Amino acid sequence: MHTGEVAPTPSGAAARPGHAAAHDADLPPLPAAMAQAVARFGKHLDAQRGHSVHTRRAYLADVTGLLRYAVRHGARTLDDVQLPVLRGWLGAQAERGLARATLARRGAAARAFLRWAYHAGLTETDASARLASPKVPRTLPTVLTADAAARLLDTARDDALAAEGDDRPAALRAWAAAELLYGSGIRVGELVAVDVHDVDVSERLVRVLGKGGKERVVPFGVPAARAVAAWLDEGRPALAGAGTGSALLVGDRGGRWGQRQAREAVHRLAARAGVDDVAPHALRHSAATHLLQGGSDLRSVQEVLGHANLATTQRYTHVDSDRLRAVYAQAFPRA
Repeated sequence: MHTGEVAPTPSGAAARPGHAAAHDADLPPLPAAMAQAVARFGKHLDAQRGHSVHTRRAYLADVTGLLRYAVRHGARTLDDVQLPVLRGWLGAQAERGLARATLARRGAAARAFLRWAYHAGLTETDASARLASPKVPRTLPTVLTADAAARLLDTARDDALAAEGDDRPAALRAWAAAELLYGSGIRVGELVAVDVHDVDVSERLVRVLGKGGKERVVPFGVPAARAVAAWLDEGRPALAGAGTGSALLVGDRGGRWGQRQAREAVHRLAARAGVDDVAPHALRHSAATHLLQGGSDLRSVQEVLGHANLATTQRYTHVDSDRLRAVYAQAFPRA
């Protein structure tokens, strides 16, 4: 087993896990052996397919937080990170008001790390084997009605066509982005990663790299094709510069457009259209819901959205069921 010098525990530290945890800034640094284990775990994640950059970063931050908490409560080696410590770590964060989804992710990170450490021979047991996960309610963000989605997209189009001068490229970009998000159901991260050669306007297809590095080709409709064509003809050339590269959507300074800017653009369009405030992901959810309402089968929608599991796609049937129940209650005499 790896050992190392443990940094002195701050005076007044809690004597056992389960009490309110100090914030991360108050936790001690990691012993060298633990820090080396985290670094090795990061390399392990790099070698695994299916982990995004964001997942890797979150997992390493979560694991570091767990180990610093364990050191504060007396751990000297990884073998000291046992079930009471894990429960205390998660419980302390629950007391601080962290969302169940965040707690579930941190529990998953702890399990992944300790399972890896056991198989790598760094621990005698996998202390996380009996760690229960908090149940996360499966909820959907706001889903626009078909009429509301049409108003948002019509507003984007009208703004783009009416804009003049320096305002026109940004308006054309917002129109193209909104149409692609709704028309293809892609994620905002996938949208901003699209390159020019990934889009076939004539065939109305876009190639995206989804979660886990899985590539898929997604169709989009005529309105999206018009918006993308207008952006490519007028908007992109006005903003592209030496550092633009092959990015489809270009920011005001000539670099690749970012997720934050895309979210801001969608929020502005929602306000302009007078519909519920939505984020780009809500346009994806709206597209999935409207496809199912229009008669598309679950498998087809699963392919469009890039879901690995059909159960993820089935969430959208709940929205349609709610609408059906509302119609039933209003129209059926014995409801």
